[in-house]
Amino acid sequence: MPFTLVSFHAHPDDEALLMGGTLARASAEGHRVVLAVATDGEAGAASSSYRADLAERRREELEASATALGCARVVRFGLPDSGWSRTESAPEGSFSRLPVADAAAPLAKLLREEQADVLTIYDPAGGYGHPDHRQVHTAGLYAARLAGTRLVLEATIDRALIRRLIQLVELIPGVLPDVHAADYDDAYSASEAITHRIDVRDYADAKRCAFEAHASQASSDDGARTLSLLLRLPPWLFRRVLGREWFVELGRPAGPPVDDLFASLRSTR
Repeated sequence: MPFTLVSFHAHPDDEALLMGGTLARASAEGHRVVLAVATDGEAGAASSSYRADLAERRREELEASATALGCARVVRFGLPDSGWSRTESAPEGSFSRLPVADAAAPLAKLLREEQADVLTIYDPAGGYGHPDHRQVHTAGLYAARLAGTRLVLEATIDRALIRRLIQLVELIPGVLPDVHAADYDDAYSASEAITHRIDVRDYADAKRCAFEAHASQASSDDGARTLSLLLRLPPWLFRRVLGREWFVELGRPAGPPVDDLFASLRSTR
């Protein structure tokens, strides 16, 4: 029996990077996939050629990505993007600074409207610590409680794996000079916390198309971006490196990670 999955994200491109393969797989398996995005990403990084109309461009990119992944619906909440700085606070009134009830209200409404079976959010760290990503976690939990959504899953990455990858990148001078393995000591989720490891190798082409849709986020005036580096991988290596996606299910007993996003729902039917 098909389920309805609402996938909540902070900015356009987050859906492709963190769980594009899972969304494509769920859609291909007959489930209804609804993509909800808090902001239009207008404060994000991009080359100067995109800056004048970045919000509009990223809205278009989101639609193209959603099409590639087979999403049935895209809902943009249009909340102000907080931007990203390790030293400065986000502007007052931006998504990350909203009271949790206000940040959660449009999502709770959508969950009720869709009668969602599943909500995906991010881990408590917001992955690498972006304030909008942390708010997705907090507001998502709040909205799920309001709407009575049965299953909540945190999209994440196995921390041990990403630290090993970054350590390799650090050996290549100038590739990602501002990224350091030590910054990920508390990022994403510990290996033992992972409850789902989803095999998305068969959906690597769809995931890559979603990456390619976000052209502004592969652009830069002053160095390589993570997205652009990933798109340089040959297809066979892209499939190998990005062929797994990880989740933490709240309340699921510890055990070997499963390869079925909807396992808990199926077990209660």
